[in-house]
Amino acid sequence: MPLTRFSVPPLHTVTRSLAAVAMGRAAPDLVITGGRLLSTYTERIHADREIWIKSGRIAVVKPAGSFSPTKGSKTKIYDARGGILAPGLVDPHIHIESSMMTACAYAEGALLNGTTTIFCDSHEIGNVCDAAGIEWMLRDARQAPLNIFLTVPSTVPATSSHFETAGGDLTPAKIGKLFDKWPEAVALGEKMDFVQVAMGDKRSHAVLAEAIKRGRPVCGHIYGREFVAAGAASGISDTHEAIDRDISNDFLENGVWVFLRGGPPTTPWHSLPQAIKAVTELGANPKRVCVCTDDRDADDLFLFGMDWVVREAVKYGMKPVTAWSMGSLHPATRYAQDGDIGGLAPARRADLVLLNDDLVPQNTWYGGELVVEHRKVTPILDKALSKRYRYPKAAYETVKLASKKLKLTPDLPAGPVTANVIRTALPGIILFHDQVALDPTPGTTWPDLFTKHGLCFVTIVERHGKSGEVAHGLLKDFNLKEGAVGSSVGHDAHNIILAGTNEADLQLALKTIKAMRGGVCVIRGGKVVAKVALPVAGLLSDKRATVVAAESTALKAAWTAAGCTLPYMGFNLIPLSVIPEVRITDKGLVTVPGMQLLPLFAPR
Repeated sequence: MPLTRFSVPPLHTVTRSLAAVAMGRAAPDLVITGGRLLSTYTERIHADREIWIKSGRIAVVKPAGSFSPTKGSKTKIYDARGGILAPGLVDPHIHIESSMMTACAYAEGALLNGTTTIFCDSHEIGNVCDAAGIEWMLRDARQAPLNIFLTVPSTVPATSSHFETAGGDLTPAKIGKLFDKWPEAVALGEKMDFVQVAMGDKRSHAVLAEAIKRGRPVCGHIYGREFVAAGAASGISDTHEAIDRDISNDFLENGVWVFLRGGPPTTPWHSLPQAIKAVTELGANPKRVCVCTDDRDADDLFLFGMDWVVREAVKYGMKPVTAWSMGSLHPATRYAQDGDIGGLAPARRADLVLLNDDLVPQNTWYGGELVVEHRKVTPILDKALSKRYRYPKAAYETVKLASKKLKLTPDLPAGPVTANVIRTALPGIILFHDQVALDPTPGTTWPDLFTKHGLCFVTIVERHGKSGEVAHGLLKDFNLKEGAVGSSVGHDAHNIILAGTNEADLQLALKTIKAMRGGVCVIRGGKVVAKVALPVAGLLSDKRATVVAAESTALKAAWTAAGCTLPYMGFNLIPLSVIPEVRITDKGLVTVPGMQLLPLFAPR
């Protein structure tokens, strides 16, 4: 049988054999002995324990040395040598597409970091390929050696067609069908249009109704304390967007689960240090607090996994056992999966990790199979990873550009104007609306204005074969001094986003992305100096995780060398027209939350 979630039989089919092993009437398949057991149920660590496993599930936990093999016994015994045995981590909110790899490939990095279950929101591929893309991802997930559940994308497109052009349109009816067809669809994904929800938009609430009437939980995405109560009143019951202590406290008091987002410190995602203060400073009980990763690109998946986020929680004030529970039992409980995952007790899946004293995973067992040992992939996992799901032909044909040559830079104004520009600033989630006075005189060039005001071009190219629109803008403080960068992963409509200093390099970036059928690239000196091909929906590589990670590392080095102040992921958010203060889509500059289109230049 392949190494997938379905390798472990449903509990109702094996209760008699588990009971027999627990009572000593039958032998286990595997005994892991000689370890300290981290109990997420009582938040204690017990010395000298062993775990008896049958049919990929835990039958019983006993004192170490309880099992005595008989002659001819086929039971395997593994000595944990005093390490900490803990349940596999459960990531309650991630986007597989952010890793630039398929679900089958993603499993490698997750398992190396002790993560055995993820709840993913695949709204990226939904924005490109509609419901068909979601179903491709689900088939991919079923073949992966990882427990993968879906939180059904709720906001595709993220805004109305007045403000962006997306490839997909997940209507309430389509969302309902996904719930009914796929048992992995356990919740509604992050409701990104929180302003529309608060204002009572009919479509937004019709989407919410599809989940609520089926008893599915609703995940949230809310910026601004003024929207918390309205979101909770609308049925939203978790968030990963608690960016500081006070809004985190507001969410908890309004009955909303808080997922503390731990991101690599160089990205916009690391809100955990501030949001955790609702617990450490204000005294909130952490029983409805989880940790999550949200987004990881390929190499960061290996370096900053869920285990790293747990250790960050410890660093910022949580007890180690509580922090591990926030990464395992708590998210399992949030999604009503705690009878199967999240703890080491009878009937639970044998998804567990062996930790050192620093909470760094050394081994991972998935359904009772040793898939990582001494921080290296075992042969059984290597074999599973070599048989990845193959996406259909249509998934490779999503970059559909207009046949005519597109102009990627705006014309220089003939006289004095006020330019509406996007000012970038770390950490990079919020972008600022600045107005810059431009006074071109005869002989003035764009490079002259760039130098004076710290500007460069930013261009969005519609790539779904619908409108063929191109929108021009200006970035301030992005610090790109020469060349261009480009990506087909411009959130959330996933049109192509380009930034550059001149038309020729922008054209080369666009040409490179088209040739790769989607991807990201860095152009300097009229040459491609780094690229990652993402031919699956213009979002995903079809290569193995380690290959994509190496390409990602090289890309980020070139990105930094080009001077870009926003990291790649932050750059991809520039078109995300649900986060303040100003964004650019294929329709032009959009204010948030005002949702007004602005001209690039206004006469003075």
